[in-house]
Amino acid sequence: MPTSTDNLKSHLGEAGSHAKQAAQDTRDAVRSAAEAAGEELKLGRANVKADLADSALAGLAAAEEAGGAAREQMDALMEKGRDLIDSAAELVRERPLTSFGVAFAAGFVLAKLASSNNK
Repeated sequence: MPTSTDNLKSHLGEAGSHAKQAAQDTRDAVRSAAEAAGEELKLGRANVKADLADSALAGLAAAEEAGGAAREQMDALMEKGRDLIDSAAELVRERPLTSFGVAFAAGFVLAKLASSNNK
């Protein structure tokens, strides 16, 4: 018949075996968690790179659109300027004496303003 000492040794051996198994299970769990975390980090890094690339492409597209809009505005302004010059030329052809008089008066006023600023 087993003695109390034998039972104690048996229980201690069983406890040690369970503790060893718990340590192995803990190690496996930590290793699995570390691998999963590593995979998540890789996926996260890839997502960040993709988002940054998308952002850069969107920025370039916006810059191209801004350039196109600026060209359209410049073309419209140039057209208005040409129209203004054409209408001024037409006015000069229709009323040459009046145009000469206005130009002379404007030159005279500008000359007076310029000479008064020099004093």
